[in-house]
Amino acid sequence: MNDVVADEITGYVAQVRLALGGLPEKTREELLEDLPEHLAEVRAEGTGTLVERLGEPAAYAAELLAAAEVPDVKAEKPDRYAELKAVRDQVVRGLREADVRVGPVLGYAKASEFLALLRPAWWVLRGYLAAMVLVYLFDSIDARIGLLPRIGGSVLLGLVLLGACVVGSIWLGRRGTPTGYWPRYAYWSGTALLVLIAMIGFVTVDGRSQETPSYLDATYSGNSGYENVRDVFVYDGQGHPVENAQLYDQNGQPIQLGSQWCDDPDTGESVQSWQRGYPRCPKLNPFVAPSPTPMENDEWPTPDPPAPSSVPPSLTPSVTPSVTPSAKPIPSSSK
Repeated sequence: MNDVVADEITGYVAQVRLALGGLPEKTREELLEDLPEHLAEVRAEGTGTLVERLGEPAAYAAELLAAAEVPDVKAEKPDRYAELKAVRDQVVRGLREADVRVGPVLGYAKASEFLALLRPAWWVLRGYLAAMVLVYLFDSIDARIGLLPRIGGSVLLGLVLLGACVVGSIWLGRRGTPTGYWPRYAYWSGTALLVLIAMIGFVTVDGRSQETPSYLDATYSGNSGYENVRDVFVYDGQGHPVENAQLYDQNGQPIQLGSQWCDDPDTGESVQSWQRGYPRCPKLNPFVAPSPTPMENDEWPTPDPPAPSSVPPSLTPSVTPSVTPSAKPIPSSSK
């Protein structure tokens, strides 16, 4: 009897035991005492599964009660989710068969034995995915997905969260799978949801990486005053110019304003700008006075000496003596 058949018999016995839950423990054990051997014989007689040969475990439990003639005990009502459980059992059986078949390809008896070696790596990956999902869902400042989580644009805070999530995931993995029904259900549901969100995120990032960056041409109607915009100069709150500024609209799409060409104020020649952001032409900032242009070898131009006048200098003295005496002479008296 191989492992797949043994697992099928064990699962069938467990479900019959659950259906006989209303019986005293001693009576229930007496009814189930020879059941595994009987199921092994039934399974060996044909190729069909136990459910196909004997019916659902709840129905088989009712037959056991009827055959044993147990008084005043009613078997549990048929489960309305029996069909779903049957499908689940078939899926589980298929996975177990695949486990046994794929194992030798990997060099192990079962593929699950190889996967068990990857559990520590999965714990680390699970912590990383949890950190990325938390940042993406609850950080409204920067919702763009990158390789590292960021909180409010801070990589340091994102790394702290990443470390906490990885440590928590390792601690949770070392504890093992919860034993209770609801804890086990929450454990597997959370893991499945985490993997699903992570796959959606990876597909989204891959799709964005394949897209060609597009720019929105700034078109204005009416007298908005922006029809002739050729460049944009951005200033911060302290009045300092911002270099290589990026403009985005409310949808996160980059906005393209002005032109990629700069006009040289000296030569009038148009030169293509290679600036990644705004301003495209920093030297044409209207709020910054142009600096004087030095000559070669950092020598400033010296003023030329004044040119000589073409009119020869006059030989006439500039001051004309007065012919009128400044004071009238007074004759002296004769003695």
